[in-house]
Amino acid sequence: MATVRYERRIKASPDTVWNLVRDPRSIPEWFPGITSCDVEGKVRTIHLANGISMPEEIIISDDLLRRFAYRVTSPLYRSHLGTIDVIEIGPKDSLCIYSTTAEPDVLALVIGGGSAGALDEIQRLAEEQEGK
Repeated sequence: MATVRYERRIKASPDTVWNLVRDPRSIPEWFPGITSCDVEGKVRTIHLANGISMPEEIIISDDLLRRFAYRVTSPLYRSHLGTIDVIEIGPKDSLCIYSTTAEPDVLALVIGGGSAGALDEIQRLAEEQEGK
C-alpha cells in the first residue's frame, strides 16, 4: 500500500477553503480530469474526461474538523482512502492537506498527481474568493 500526500498553504480563511471542498458535488470544479459527478446519499460517482466512471463512498464530511474522506470502491483498487484536511493557521491563512493511500501502489501515484493539481485549483479559487 502506498501513500501520497500534498499540502498547500493558502492565503484564505479556513472556512473559505473548506466551503470549496466540503460539498461532494463540487469536485468537478477543482479536481483535474473530473468532468462531472453524481451523488446519491453516501455514494459519489465521478465521471472522468476519458469516459471512465468510478464510484466512491463518502466516509466523512466533518464541518468541525474540516475533514472530507472518501474511498474509491471501483474494482480497480484493492483499497483506497482519500482525505482532505483544512487547518487554520490564521484568520486568512490555511493549510490544506490532500492524502491518498491506495493499493495497488501505482494507483496512489496516479491519483496523487491529480490531487496536487486539485490543490493548485483549490488555492486559486479560495484566494480569488478572498480577493473579492
